[in-house]
Amino acid sequence: MISETQNQALYGILKAYERLKPLMIHTPLAPSNILGQKKQGDIYLKLENLQRTGSFKARGAYNKLATLTPDEKKRGVIACSAGNHAQGVALAASLLKINARIFMPESAPKTKILATENYGAKVELVGETFDETKARTLAEVAKSGEVFVSPFDDCAVMQGQGTIGIELLQDLPEVDNIIVPIGGGGLIAGIALAVKAYRPEVKIIGVQSYHVHGMISSIWQQKLIANRSQKTLADGCDVALAGELTYEILKERIDETVLVEEEEIEQAIHYLALKEKVIAEGAGALSTAAILSGHIDHLLQGKKTIAVVSGGNIDFSVFKEII
Repeated sequence: MISETQNQALYGILKAYERLKPLMIHTPLAPSNILGQKKQGDIYLKLENLQRTGSFKARGAYNKLATLTPDEKKRGVIACSAGNHAQGVALAASLLKINARIFMPESAPKTKILATENYGAKVELVGETFDETKARTLAEVAKSGEVFVSPFDDCAVMQGQGTIGIELLQDLPEVDNIIVPIGGGGLIAGIALAVKAYRPEVKIIGVQSYHVHGMISSIWQQKLIANRSQKTLADGCDVALAGELTYEILKERIDETVLVEEEEIEQAIHYLALKEKVIAEGAGALSTAAILSGHIDHLLQGKKTIAVVSGGNIDFSVFKEII
């Protein structure tokens, strides 16, 4: 039996699906024969690296901006991002003719900065980490009156990301496991809301780096806490403190958690490029890293598993070094 809250969330995701359908790509679900044979199950890759802007983030950003009031659109939007949300907001703002300003960490990959500017947004580099950038952005919102577009802790953003869950159930209705990278939690929360509404028995498996795992720490401790020891190759998931809304959703809907080493993320990027012919950034490779790590072999054997490749916007110098 679905609760009223679940009904509202699902309704929002289905509305987002119809809104995004003409604009966003229904990305491929590609079988991985190599991983499937190795893990004795059926494994598929959801290729969100082939989405517009090279990441799933365009879905949530467009859904948020499309649902703003005329007055809010006139005020313009401001966002903080390590890179992929920035590009998503910039694209959506361009399509909807809204002024956009993006605050990015000083360490953001140059490719993501340039791509964001090429979509027409104004980029400002502030703060050393995402969490510092976010604090500076919120302080600016209080002065400027622009509409803040959260990268994850927003219902409309989560509903946009939840459209991936609808696509997964369309393409593989009998799925048993879905492995999803976690940063602030918007992607996995949206997918969990969509999938659990129809198939509550599907296992939602979240992955983070040992270096940064605020959401997984919060799930373990049963309270929202920060966790970051140093930067991670999965820069798109370098979020020390996850979202309040996303945590409330995931504490009841996440079934398994996995932490991976930085070396395992590198190996996953290398594996995806050479064996699967898929270009993935660090965050996009987290789900594959979880599979290759061997930590969840017991969940994969004899089951149908989807690994979400959430993005492919890797800095070329980093990719070259790994390969």
